[in-house]
Amino acid sequence: MTQTTQHSHIQQLAEEFDLNPKYVEGAVSLIDAGNTIPFIARYRKEATGSMDDQVLRKLGDRLEYLRGLDTRREEAARSITEQGAMTPDLEKSLSAAKTLAEVEDLYRPYRPKRKTRASMAKARGLQPLAEAILRQNAGFDPAAEAAKFVNDEVPDAAAALAGAQDILAEQISDDARCRAELRRFYRAFGMVRSVCAKEEDSVYAQYYDYAEPLSKIPGHRILALDRGEREGYLKVSVQVETDRAAAITAKLFVHRNGGPSAAIVEAAALDAYKRLIHPSLETELRGELSDAAAEGAIQVFGDNLRQLLMQPPIRGKVVMGLDPGYRMGCKVAVVDATGRVLDTGVVYPVPEFKKVDQAKAAVKRMIRQDHVELLAIGNGTAGRETEQFAAQVIRELAESDGLHLQYMVVSEAGASVYSASKLAAEEFPQFDVNLRSAVSIARRLQDPLAELVKIDPKAVGVGQYQHDMPQKRLNETLDGVVEDCVNSVGVDLNTASAPLLRRVAGITAATAKNIVARRDAEGPFASRAELKKVKGLGPKAFEQCAGFLRLPGAKNKLDETAVHPESYAAAKTLLQACGYRAADIGTPALDDLDARVAKQGVAKLCAEIGVGEPTLRDIVAELKKPGRDVRDSLPKPLLRSDVMGIEDLKAGMELTGTVRNVIDFGAFVDIGVHQDGLVHISQIADRFIKHPRDVLKVGDVVNVKVLSVDVKKKRIALTMKGVSQSKAR
Repeated sequence: MTQTTQHSHIQQLAEEFDLNPKYVEGAVSLIDAGNTIPFIARYRKEATGSMDDQVLRKLGDRLEYLRGLDTRREEAARSITEQGAMTPDLEKSLSAAKTLAEVEDLYRPYRPKRKTRASMAKARGLQPLAEAILRQNAGFDPAAEAAKFVNDEVPDAAAALAGAQDILAEQISDDARCRAELRRFYRAFGMVRSVCAKEEDSVYAQYYDYAEPLSKIPGHRILALDRGEREGYLKVSVQVETDRAAAITAKLFVHRNGGPSAAIVEAAALDAYKRLIHPSLETELRGELSDAAAEGAIQVFGDNLRQLLMQPPIRGKVVMGLDPGYRMGCKVAVVDATGRVLDTGVVYPVPEFKKVDQAKAAVKRMIRQDHVELLAIGNGTAGRETEQFAAQVIRELAESDGLHLQYMVVSEAGASVYSASKLAAEEFPQFDVNLRSAVSIARRLQDPLAELVKIDPKAVGVGQYQHDMPQKRLNETLDGVVEDCVNSVGVDLNTASAPLLRRVAGITAATAKNIVARRDAEGPFASRAELKKVKGLGPKAFEQCAGFLRLPGAKNKLDETAVHPESYAAAKTLLQACGYRAADIGTPALDDLDARVAKQGVAKLCAEIGVGEPTLRDIVAELKKPGRDVRDSLPKPLLRSDVMGIEDLKAGMELTGTVRNVIDFGAFVDIGVHQDGLVHISQIADRFIKHPRDVLKVGDVVNVKVLSVDVKKKRIALTMKGVSQSKAR
């Protein structure tokens, strides 16, 4: 890539993202040098102007597109040049093309084609006739001229004129200006239309006779139409006023005083539009709609996943995990505050098995014996009955033992996938597959991030139409979200599992296993520096990962913090300059550190210790609160001690719930009846909002009012309009 091209990209990215070109250049250089996004976002703020990880990823994606555009532009130019067809104007147009669609439009006339009506006509020598007709000279007689082209392959003048018209139709279809004009028309006035493809009831019934402007149709509707078409229930098309579209095409090529030739050119334009341009544009625009809808859905999925992973942990509690079931019973696992399994068992709390009393006795024994404080209940099959059972146990223990337990219904999405995985077998070889699920459910309540990283992000249940997404792009986005979350929280080097370590910047799956193997063989790491002895972890990997790996209780207190080893000297110099000792890190002695930094002067201190202001601010924050968890400042999960049923709900009731999923048309809220209610986008706020995520995110605790309940269909409609959120936690 030339320096000119690189500069052009930087300028374009700066304009599109409204960023300083200097910082864009810094970010691009760091990305090109092989640095990870979390490392750049956290430890290279001076170079990027403190861009966060999400901006850096979007910048990287857009940069990749622009470079791909350059590659395709060069390929097209090379092909046209090799054909001897390159002109100064065409070269200029190619250089000015801003999108892949523009490049493809310009290259279309020169792209090698399969056998077409036009190519056959050209092979019969009719190109000169077509060119003569297109000039539309007033005195030109097309029929007389066509007679000159009659030969063994062209039986008469009519056949010659038909062949010439085919050549003109293809030429018109390949015209970049024409396609651009029609593309604008379609985008402004096109309609997406769907009709029934087979006469039977389905979830797509509402689309059996449906139309919506192409410019306004939302992404979730596009995805529904696409799926309905794939499953054979719908026929979907893009429609416009044919006469207007044909007139736009003809206007570009037909001369007002073109004589008899004008009628042939007009017929060719109409044929080009109906036979060639419309099908092509319909495919292209539907592809654009689907791509945009998929990208939007991937963005929503990523946002939801981010919020789910960043749910505040419930630390220091002994948790009982209950994995509900019928025939196989309810699997029970108790884990201590560190996630270590204390006890397991299987009970049958569903009344139909007539073993409820035995189940209560077993669960109460485990609660008393292991000093259980919280219950985590999976939301799968038999979850409703298990929740009612748990609420009864909690009430009875409160009366008999004075215990005040609480529970939370936990999404068990992906738990079965994890429990049957090779990873789970390695982690819990002594446990049955079903018991592993109960352990996972308990640990999800203790630390959602540490447990959910073991599961394929697509299996955690916070997306929509995820199976319809471009899987490569979906995986890249979700993996990026997981990586950003893990690194923003940080990882305990001496307790983290290999799956969690693998998500740390710069650490591969193989290196993560090597870290765990060394830890198992030689005991806990005493310092970050010992990481350099791990097989496969070279200087570059150490640079990328070291700041995100924490060592609580380390001899060097800086190893407990998010301060990068490259800044240890700067941190020590800062402490000395402000009159502190290393032993003061994390103690109340540093409460006035900000004041002393301000008194010394930020610019002066930065120059003295050799770092920029963003790094100085980060070091100060870490010295005051080593290893602080960004999740601790978020609202705590909503715990319950009793249960209601959907039949207990009445219109007008106000309840508190937890947002479980945010999608294009609303949000699903868990209100404690084992059936999430839907807050439609129109019911989320008293003002207009473009998307539910403008107001809500997964994990939010909100107050809602019941609008309607359909017990038979298990549908609950909720509203947040006119409902005070002041007491929502």
